[in-house]
Amino acid sequence: MPIDFKQVQDKWQRRWNEAKIFRVSENSKKPKFYCLEMFPYPSGYIHMGHVRNYSIGDAYTRYKRMHGFNVLYPMGYDAFGLPAENAAIKKGVNPADWTYNNIKGIKEQQLMMGWSYDWERQVNTCDSEYYKWNQWLFLQFLKKGLAYKKESWVNWCNSCKTVLANEQVEEGKCWRCKNEVAKTQLAQWYLKITAYAEELLNDLKKLEHWPERVKLMQEHWIGKSEGVEIFFKVGGADTILPAYTTRPDTIFSTTFIVIAPEHPLVAELVRGSKQEKTVKEFLEHVKKETEIERSAEHKEKHGVFLGIYVINPATNEKIPVWTANFALVDYGTGIVMANAHDERDFAFAKKYKIPLKAVLAPPGKEKEVKKLEKPYTGDGILFDSKQFSGLPNRQALPKIIDWLVENNEGVKQTNYKLRDWLISRQRYWGTPIPILYCDQCGMLPVPEKDLPVLLPKDVKFTGEGNPLEKSKAFHAVKCPKCKKSARRETDTMDTFIDSSWYFLRYCSPKENKIPFDKNAVRYWLPVDQYIGGIEHAILHLLYSRFFTKALRDLKLIDFDEPFQRLLCQGMVIKDGAKMSKSIGNVVDPVEIINKYGSDTAKLFILFTALPEKELEWNDQGVHGCFKFLNRVWNLVEQQPEFHKVEVTNRDKKILGKLHRTIKKVTDFMEEFKLSLAVGTLMEFVNDFNSYRENPVDMKTHRSCLETLCLLLSPFASHLAEEMWERLGHKPFISLHDWPKYDESKIDEQAEAADELVSNTLADINNVLTLAKIREPKEITLFVAPTWKYTFIGKLKKSLEKTYNQGEIMKEIFQGDLKKHGEEITKLIPKFIKDPSKMPAIILDQNVELQTLQDAKDFFAKEYKATIHIILAEKTEEPKAKAALPGKPSIIIA
Repeated sequence: MPIDFKQVQDKWQRRWNEAKIFRVSENSKKPKFYCLEMFPYPSGYIHMGHVRNYSIGDAYTRYKRMHGFNVLYPMGYDAFGLPAENAAIKKGVNPADWTYNNIKGIKEQQLMMGWSYDWERQVNTCDSEYYKWNQWLFLQFLKKGLAYKKESWVNWCNSCKTVLANEQVEEGKCWRCKNEVAKTQLAQWYLKITAYAEELLNDLKKLEHWPERVKLMQEHWIGKSEGVEIFFKVGGADTILPAYTTRPDTIFSTTFIVIAPEHPLVAELVRGSKQEKTVKEFLEHVKKETEIERSAEHKEKHGVFLGIYVINPATNEKIPVWTANFALVDYGTGIVMANAHDERDFAFAKKYKIPLKAVLAPPGKEKEVKKLEKPYTGDGILFDSKQFSGLPNRQALPKIIDWLVENNEGVKQTNYKLRDWLISRQRYWGTPIPILYCDQCGMLPVPEKDLPVLLPKDVKFTGEGNPLEKSKAFHAVKCPKCKKSARRETDTMDTFIDSSWYFLRYCSPKENKIPFDKNAVRYWLPVDQYIGGIEHAILHLLYSRFFTKALRDLKLIDFDEPFQRLLCQGMVIKDGAKMSKSIGNVVDPVEIINKYGSDTAKLFILFTALPEKELEWNDQGVHGCFKFLNRVWNLVEQQPEFHKVEVTNRDKKILGKLHRTIKKVTDFMEEFKLSLAVGTLMEFVNDFNSYRENPVDMKTHRSCLETLCLLLSPFASHLAEEMWERLGHKPFISLHDWPKYDESKIDEQAEAADELVSNTLADINNVLTLAKIREPKEITLFVAPTWKYTFIGKLKKSLEKTYNQGEIMKEIFQGDLKKHGEEITKLIPKFIKDPSKMPAIILDQNVELQTLQDAKDFFAKEYKATIHIILAEKTEEPKAKAALPGKPSIIIA
């Protein structure tokens, strides 16, 4: 009877829920395992890209649960953020209503998939019970000096009255209203992540089970560099312009310096001069460019001469000071020493006719480089560099640093690209920053007893400015100190705050006196396996690592790193592009579930590609997985014929394959090669179906079927439960022990014999195709002569030591094989070129003969022909000479 997968999944999801089998606590004697996927943003329903992430986690979690682990596997929603506010502006809905409706829809989809979450631990970051602790943690950071406010340059849309992230500025215009964006200075809140820059960098070495590319991306983002701050004195003044560089070996080539347009020194240096107006106009132009655009290699560089000069401390020459769009105020000192050995500097100097001077060239190429036709940017030998001339530049570099420091012309400096984390957002749908401003008492933290600071409901979403500024009920308050009128901070927090510690909240999500229970965290953390997309490799993971270290220093936790193992799953591709709502190529999981069942959806997503690789969506592949699961169900639904004799060779072979399958699936799961684990199960199902075509041993058959259910459970959990029950077991297979393999039952000889029959069948089919024979009358198989088995055995051993043909022949001919020298001399090069042509396990001639004779009736039935099996030594047929161990020669008539 066909199985109704939808009915089966509903049945078992209901039973799992009623029995609460996935609910866990830390009061267990079992070893713990914490598996976590990056939680979704509820901007709409999930698609198969999300299904992949959660299916990987669910399969691995179920596997670990069956291995006896006490598994924490929670789910929640990263629910604050700009999309909800945009929806409020565009659709006239409340951000909270929009968000909670989306959470409801996503959760319904997740429940349909039957993933084994402990739903009692669900966290929504937009719940006041959660964001209260964002505010509490912020206040602890403030006390520790890790939170502070300062003025900084931001992208400002005057039409929308809001700050924009760099990514929201498109060609100098607001992505929303398309009006010009300007740079303005605004007081903003920061978290001092730079205080942990060195530790964040060094502790990457501890993350042995993180992908190397993720660690490299974080290393580059932190961007540690060892260099020197060189002092350039302004001619005729006491002002010093310090320029940071990691290449002081080019100091003798420096013919101008460049200062960032926003640098406060720019306005000071040109005040009252002829250049003041030009420089101000240039600054207004630069304000329309984002930092991404300014630092992009392909973008043309622009600049203005400030009308002043500084002294190059190495050459004592006067050199001009320029301001240019490529100099960024937040990198180094905001001042760059420019020279002929940098492509950007070279192009800028040529454009504005600034003199250039080369001091570095490959050996013997000095004259060529001096022509200044193009910049030389490689390593080489210094010239025109005083006492350092003639030295390789890398060798001279530390000497030049020491020379500058000794002469008080510079100071050694370690620098980082990493900047403090700007957390201020001028929008409504986020965590209110718990700060008050009083004209008399100044800036004050909201008292902890008054947390949470709730988002007001009397707001209108017009798309202009921050709605919180227009809510008098929100920002007009009494000062807790002097009781006079005060106002609240109207900035809300960056939503990365929410996801920087949510993994801690899952340990005690209903705790209302502290953000997390320390004992629960001590039991569950760190996370044993974290799963998510590579797009979060830098910011989210870096911020989570920073939070962990800061909370450790606040004595709230006692570990350094949040995630022990990290898997970055590959994207799901459809029609040549990443599956995405914005592109419109998504596949709705509900459609797949309704048509094929959630087990089919999950099996396809796990089988089609290794977790870290891209997965190409394929409708035919989904249907293939559906057919496979139906074949698996038929193994229970349709009883085979049982024989009443003792256990046969066939029974032993399938039992051996079963235990080899257990071993392979277990090994693949441990290595996170889920697709190979599923593929191994599919191979076994094919072998098991073939085994069932003839009478089988009842006990062997039962053992295979029960074990198959257990192995299938992480991948097709509903079907495995149904089969388990049909076999007479009590639920739940999800909580049963994982099967163990028995090496003694893995009969390699029996498997090799089985492979011989399969390969011979394939070879016969090839001959029939090539010879265009449809109805053969006779098929003759010639088994290789005894000496070839001895030869192949010796050759395999020789190839373990060397691939040198001469040495191999010398070793093989030390015995009775000399008389077959002519044939062996032809065979050895072929096997050296492709060792896979030799059988993995060599059967002796008698076993091979007996195996083929046992399969004689099978071949005869398959081809409706007379079958002859002959030893090569007992025939004069020339074709028999070509027979090899594991590969009989074939004649068909």
